[in-house]
Amino acid sequence: MECRIGCAACCIAITISSPIPGMPSGKPAGVPCVQLTADNKCKLFGKPERPAVCGGFTAAEYTCGETNEEAFSILRMLEEWTKPSSASDNK
Repeated sequence: MECRIGCAACCIAITISSPIPGMPSGKPAGVPCVQLTADNKCKLFGKPERPAVCGGFTAAEYTCGETNEEAFSILRMLEEWTKPSSASDNK
């Protein structure tokens, strides 16, 4: 599957814990990456400073669905399912 140009769901919806140029502590879920252009393209695509986690993510129907809206929905759900629980959640 090819990425849908301009989707950027993976650059917005999910947490990226590794450093990103301009975001040394990574980025929280729901926050657009500072490396996104106005038309939702990655300024670092194909460059060595692009984080490995970003380069390792490949578009697949189970994560991206059939539309941009579906990609956001799926990735938000996966983000919620994989979010570490806090100590207060276990009480």
